[in-house]
Amino acid sequence: MQTNPLDGLHDVIAPAEVAWWPLAPIWWLIISIVCVLLIIGLVQLYKNNQFKKAKKQAIELSRTLADDDVQALHIILKRLTRHYYTEQLAAQPVAQWSQSLSQLSGDTFSYDELMQLYQPDNNHAELGVKLRHAINNFKLKESINV
Repeated sequence: MQTNPLDGLHDVIAPAEVAWWPLAPIWWLIISIVCVLLIIGLVQLYKNNQFKKAKKQAIELSRTLADDDVQALHIILKRLTRHYYTEQLAAQPVAQWSQSLSQLSGDTFSYDELMQLYQPDNNHAELGVKLRHAINNFKLKESINV
């Protein structure tokens, strides 16, 4: 009788389970990179929110004003310009200010329209709507040559 050659083999011993803790060094590197990227993203989000805060407040303030309150809307635009750009840009003569305002808002403002602000009868609702629209569309990162 012939013997079975498999009878001489020992039973299969299963290897011990590999522990998942402590983590391998590559996992610590991956976790630290993800944490650093998350912190950088949160800081950038916070800075962006703080940068746009003045414009958000100006939009809210302009919503509380009536359309015929063109002086107050114009002052809000000047304050936005001083905050995001320079004081010299906001203090320009009316002719240059109308060009700068047209560039910053995307609307077209003429010299005559802005001169209505300095007339005694400044009850111009259409100019107020245009100024409010300029506040809403005010460009924050436009390059201006002053």
